[in-house]
Amino acid sequence: MQADVLVVGSFVQDHAWLTDRFPETGETRRALGFNSGPGGKGFNQAVACLRQGVSTLFVGAIGNDHLGAIAQTFAKDEHLPCRWQIRDDVPTAASSIVVDRTGANLLVVNLAANEHLDPEFVRAQSDAFATAKILLVQLENNLDAIRTAFDLGREYGLVRMLNPAPVHPDLDTDLLAQCDLVTPNETEFALLIERITGQRVAAATLSERTDAELHALARKLGVATVVITLGANGCFVSHDDASDRRGDTEACYRLAPAKVKAIDSTGAGDAFSGTLAAALIRFAGRPFRDAVAHANRAAAMSTETIGTAPAMPRFDEVIARFGA
Repeated sequence: MQADVLVVGSFVQDHAWLTDRFPETGETRRALGFNSGPGGKGFNQAVACLRQGVSTLFVGAIGNDHLGAIAQTFAKDEHLPCRWQIRDDVPTAASSIVVDRTGANLLVVNLAANEHLDPEFVRAQSDAFATAKILLVQLENNLDAIRTAFDLGREYGLVRMLNPAPVHPDLDTDLLAQCDLVTPNETEFALLIERITGQRVAAATLSERTDAELHALARKLGVATVVITLGANGCFVSHDDASDRRGDTEACYRLAPAKVKAIDSTGAGDAFSGTLAAALIRFAGRPFRDAVAHANRAAAMSTETIGTAPAMPRFDEVIARFGA
């Protein structure tokens, strides 16, 4: 099938515990609730994109096991086309998430099958690359598969988006140079700056920096457009002056967060990246700012629902809440 957005990424079965506060080391706390559902940065972003009414195709790896069957069933129920590499040698990925009463979360994950996505399997999807417009990738897969996806994206002239989460220890400037657009959060942006330039910046204080300071830092990554998601402080956009700024008049700007009642921030970054990819299609011809504003609102709305993939809002819901 043809899809405007091609997501090459990860599937993870999430297991989330709700608590009033995070336990101390060695402490056992009673959970206030438990939820298990489909997730993984790639899968979440594909669902987010699809729910914005944009044709989407997901490519990823799962194990030949019960959790892999859950992934396939959810995708079928969601009407999300997927091309699965089903592996017998490694299990489907799983995570453990603890969410406190403020909506903050702690997470550990076994990436399992995601780290064994065969580059040749990715290359075999060249027909999908040939008809897509946007490629969206994250860093929960092995880098050789990711590089193959970017090579195909360049070959077929796709807009290549990278959500650099989590920052891979072997990520280098060559891979970043293949990106047209990156969407790090504060922690990921600080790690990228240190990795690329050797300069250490405090992630917790990024939102307090001036626009000029953030813009100067973002330009050091060598990517045409950098969008830093700042959690409860909204997001920041930085364009290369040598580019067309994707229709924006300003080289850099900040957007305030949408007002919501957050209970679980897990997956908000995925809602942002997936919705942004969709908005670039839906809002084609409009300034990039419009697409970012829409993604900002969708990400905020996702925090009002427990879970990750099931929490991704639909286009009509975002429009009804905040307008076009």
